[in-house]
Amino acid sequence: MKLNRFSRIAALSAVAALALTGCAANENGPSSAPTGDDSDGGSAVSGTVEATGASSQEAAQQAWVAAFQTANEGATINYTSTGSGTGRENFIAGSSNFIGSDRAFNAEEIEAGGFGSCSTDDIVEIPVYISPVAVAFNLPGIDTLNLDAETIAKIFAGEITTWDDEAIASQNDGVDLPGTAIVPVHRADASGTQETFTTYLESTAPDVWTDEASDEWPLSSGEAADGTSGVINAITNGEGYIGFADASQAEGLGQVAVEVEGEYVAYSAEAASALVEASPLEEGRAAQDLAYAVDPSAAPAGSYPIALVSYLIGCVEYEDPEIASLVKEYFSFVASAEGQDVAAEAAGSAPISEGLREQVVSAIDAIVTE
Repeated sequence: MKLNRFSRIAALSAVAALALTGCAANENGPSSAPTGDDSDGGSAVSGTVEATGASSQEAAQQAWVAAFQTANEGATINYTSTGSGTGRENFIAGSSNFIGSDRAFNAEEIEAGGFGSCSTDDIVEIPVYISPVAVAFNLPGIDTLNLDAETIAKIFAGEITTWDDEAIASQNDGVDLPGTAIVPVHRADASGTQETFTTYLESTAPDVWTDEASDEWPLSSGEAADGTSGVINAITNGEGYIGFADASQAEGLGQVAVEVEGEYVAYSAEAASALVEASPLEEGRAAQDLAYAVDPSAAPAGSYPIALVSYLIGCVEYEDPEIASLVKEYFSFVASAEGQDVAAEAAGSAPISEGLREQVVSAIDAIVTE
């Protein structure tokens, strides 16, 4: 497994967090991040935008904000990790200028409209953060386990209750499994990461997991935790615990290699990207609304079947042109090759392909700044 890709997160996040706490981060001098410098050498974008949303994007957002604010002295991006569900609620209520979300707004939500952050009902949704969702556990002395979809589904459905169960042992020859009780952990809040995981269960183990995919946990069993950090803390502090979280946050925990086409695949950015790139965009959406239809049951060999496609969501039209310009410039940086490399370094995400970048840039161009 490529755990080493996540080893720099703590250091990068600590530095980047300074950018989120105030304008002092804007005094760090120039960087190579894109900026619209005017003839006087100052930044062409300025002002403050408020954003909330996906906790999965937290490490990437910290790095994006730090780089962007360093290159644009007059700009402040306040991104608060609230979870995707809260972010979408805030966008509808009008309290967030843009949001991060681990799913796009669905067709019914878009048809209903009423996005309070926008001056019209037209929105921009761009996939800029592709990352594996790790199935992580805490068993002292065991770093990795092989599990197929049916076994994972039975664990989270409460049908497999101890770690030495034959269903687990049969896939892990030579591993000394304890009789420790299994405690599955899920998100207490509405979460796109949770929807990604339940989509995987529904599509790959339908005989076991009979509930529909949802950003809210459908069962009363297991332990609930708030946010990605809550899930990670619960697993870290609980022997026998197992849960799911964005892989950027799962460093140091035991990891599950997931069966795909007869092979057990460890998570990696490359393997997650392979799943997404094999998936089509959803039909019937506006040109600037880029939502993927990911089907884990159709995962090609060598891909990792639990991959999060996380979005930035903004307005086509804002009442304030300054907000529109700042959001547009920030989205453009995040989608750029440099912005994607910044996220890959900070969070281990998979940079979007050049073909997808062309579509994303076209979608961002729909934001009206005049």
